Amino acid sequence: MAKSDNIKDAVNSFVMFLEEEQKNEIIVNNKAEKDEEAQNKEINKGKLFETQSNGIERLADILRKTIGMITMDKDIMVEPDKEKLKIAVYGNDLSIVIGKNGRNIDSLEYLINLIGKRKKLIEKSVVLDIKDYRKKNDEKIKKMAMSMAQKALKEGRRISLRPMPSHERKIVHNILSKVKDIKTRSKDDEPNRRIVIYPLIKK
Repeated sequence: MAKSDNIKDAVNSFVMFLEEEQKNEIIVNNKAEKDEEAQNKEINKGKLFETQSNGIERLADILRKTIGMITMDKDIMVEPDKEKLKIAVYGNDLSIVIGKNGRNIDSLEYLINLIGKRKKLIEKSVVLDIKDYRKKNDEKIKKMAMSMAQKALKEGRRISLRPMPSHERKIVHNILSKVKDIKTRSKDDEPNRRIVIYPLIKK
């Protein structure tokens, strides 16, 4: 089976999951409506955390099955971090799941959060990482941002960075906010939105 077919099957599994959950939701909601008032009185921070934790476990299981269909790898490790709201995935050949510049990670993360929030499994968004790609990429982004900031200061001119997804732009904004005499702004629209670094002291 071609990998493209595996991806289609994996996406279809998401759709089937949503449809099945929708059927179950009708039954659950009938009872939930009767108990809603009583449940609302009992909700507290601890119980919300417990619900979120259980939801992340369910999403991790969905990820494990879906990525297994894409890669045909039966030895995939999925590690949910309930406190940091992260799910880490490890395995042998996961390059197709990572995708070029991590685009497939972004797509899977979007789908997982869509399922989680639509089915009320989670309250806050979950971050997905595969083979520490994002962790390593975040470090590269930080080094690149600092290097470009120093260049902007040295040459006394603004520097435009390549287009980046929102989470990468956030990393750049955060780290350069600590650099003296540097200001950052975002410009252009998605998917070409990028950061411009401005030196406050021009030569």
